Amino acid sequence: MDSSIAFYLVTAVFLLTYVGIMSEKIPRTICSLAGGGLMIYLGFVTQDEALKDFIDFNTLGLLTGMMLLIAVVKRSGFFEAMALWTMKASRGDARVLLVLLSCITGVSASLIDSVTAALLIAPMTISLCRMMKITPVPILIGEILMANIGGTALMIGNPPNVMIGSATHLDFNDFMNNLAPAVIVTTIFTMIAVILLFHRQLHTEKMSQEYLDSIDVAGEIKDPVILKRSLAVLALTILGFVLHGTLGLQSATIAMTGGLLAVMVCGVEPADALREVDLDTLLFFMGLFILVGGMENTGVISALASWGIHLVGGDPEMMTYLILVLSGFASAFIDNIPFTATMIPLIQEMQNMMGLTHADYMWWSLALGACFGGNGTIIGASPNVIMVAIAAREGHNISFGRFMLWCFPIMIMTIVVSGVYLYVRYFM
Repeated sequence: MDSSIAFYLVTAVFLLTYVGIMSEKIPRTICSLAGGGLMIYLGFVTQDEALKDFIDFNTLGLLTGMMLLIAVVKRSGFFEAMALWTMKASRGDARVLLVLLSCITGVSASLIDSVTAALLIAPMTISLCRMMKITPVPILIGEILMANIGGTALMIGNPPNVMIGSATHLDFNDFMNNLAPAVIVTTIFTMIAVILLFHRQLHTEKMSQEYLDSIDVAGEIKDPVILKRSLAVLALTILGFVLHGTLGLQSATIAMTGGLLAVMVCGVEPADALREVDLDTLLFFMGLFILVGGMENTGVISALASWGIHLVGGDPEMMTYLILVLSGFASAFIDNIPFTATMIPLIQEMQNMMGLTHADYMWWSLALGACFGGNGTIIGASPNVIMVAIAAREGHNISFGRFMLWCFPIMIMTIVVSGVYLYVRYFM
């Protein structure tokens, strides 16, 4: 096939796949697999290339292992107990509850992953707010923002970080050292913004001491043995991530080991744990990897890289800000997973063209933009879709427009804070 025809045909397949994902009329996994399949059927990617070069089994293994591990931890009742402890600690003050639950969501998102954190925290939040007779919407908004922000702190928290870490030389410690400070600063600004935004809806009467004393946090623990063993395995797994470079092991190996060890030592039926593995997400990734591979093979990625370099005049600092702003605004309207899959080879190509071998700040710019930008709209990131859907099932509808009215300005603020952080940390 003529190279120019192939260029435009691949671009058309790519854009159609994105439109399908954004429309939400067709399941995003079907769109992703259809797009990847077309790349193979049209001859832009061979089956061998798809399996050997483009499908990132390290990313898939990391996600699978963590899904197994969290499925075991969940069986202990740990997350339900944490929710009750939060209510007790807040003493019925909705503002304190918002900050506590949002921070718990952020920490959980960084240690497990943002999607799992959203699935676990949202139902508990609605239940707690029902007990306190307040609307859960402000707290859910805070949790959505912090799921994406908090998950940025570590390599395993958000899918974009997992993908960046797998595609580059960067390890768990690199992500923690370079992104965690930005997340801490951004969290402070975000919590202040959310409290100011919803201050009228966050007035509640504090609970009586008698009622607080009657709350039995320990009673929510369903299985103390599983709790102790699964948390011990989780701690060992996180330690493994910290040391995986020294050990010479890929992050997927650490995660899969942790997941399988948790199933074994906690006596959980493997079939029950495997039911918690989200095959939909894993297949979505596989389709995207093949889709982006087709763009690489036909020169689309190289062409975009050349355009980007020309736009900023070859200035690495301006390129970093361009990546941040582009990632932030694009990820608000396009799911940040396919966007990151597209940007990774693009940045690699730009760095090669510019002769940059240690421009890791560009990867931090992509991570901050893709993860923080996902807060701009409901469709920007998976936790947003999950939490809004859970709220709707409980009778608390959050429209696309209202969500954007609340969260898009906060997203812009976080991108600005990220830009200042990148300047101070790497260019000042």
